[in-house]
Parts: sequence; C-alpha cells; structure tokens
Amino acid sequence: MKKVGIIMGSDSDLPVVEKAAAVLDDLQVPYEMHVYSAHRTPDETREFAEHAKENGFGVIICAAGMAAHLAGVVAASTTLPVIGIPIKSTVEGMDALLATVMMPSGIPVATVAINGAKNAGYLAAEMIAISDPDLAVRLDKAREEGKLNVLKKNAAVEEKFNH
Repeated sequence: MKKVGIIMGSDSDLPVVEKAAAVLDDLQVPYEMHVYSAHRTPDETREFAEHAKENGFGVIICAAGMAAHLAGVVAASTTLPVIGIPIKSTVEGMDALLATVMMPSGIPVATVAINGAKNAGYLAAEMIAISDPDLAVRLDKAREEGKLNVLKKNAAVEEKFNH
C-alpha cells in the first residue's frame, strides 16, 4: 500500500493534523508526518515532494495557515495528488483557504474545509483505495457506520419529539 505524506507548516498545526492521522490509523493506511515550511525550509519541502513518489507515497496532505503556500509549493514539485488543509489562524482561516484553493492551471490542490483534517484523511484514503480493494472495503464499512450512527441519533430525536 502507498503511504500518505502529511506535512504541516508548523508544529502548531499538529492539533488539527492529528485528526487526519487518526482517520488514517482507523483505516490502517500508513503515513509519515513532517514539519516543513514553504518559506523557512523551502529546500527540504521541495526535496520531500520531488522524491515522494519514489519513496512510496501515493498522496500528500499539506496543512498551513496564514499565507498557506505549503500545498502549492508541494504540488508544484510533484505529480502526486496534494490535499490542502487551510488552518484557521487569522481572519477565521479565510486567508489560508483562499491561498490553498486558488492554484494556477496545471498545478491542482484538492482543498478541504478550514481545519478539515478528517476529510483530508478520508480523501487521501479514497485516493489510495483506487488501487487497494481491501482499503476500499474498509472505507465502505466506515461510511456504513457513519450512516448507522446518524440513523441512531435520528431515532432518539424522533422518540423524544414526535408524539
């Protein structure tokens, strides 16, 4: 199975990024986590991205706030899918969202919601599952569990309020 690379621009992003790691742990998807900055460690960031495919990665998740150039810099250095997590920092994270989503043609970054690390984890797993049928089954099971959880909550609400 291909690994997922998880890169955050600062260790202050770790509380958000851990949610993506938890999803990947639940789905038994291997990953590596790193702190690289598009601005402070550009050489290391580019080096990671340029060699990610040969190092066994299939998808890279990038989390950054403020200027949020990390996902774009990584995407410019690899043809692997890159998922951007805009991190809430200033102006409620809108700056990071816009910086992550507004990529030039030919250098796409799939972008999840502000602090949307869980969905980044699920999206990365879905990408890996394209070539891993066992992972696809685990994703289907997770979706079914989510459905049953909502239906259970619905039954409780209906019982309490629908006379």
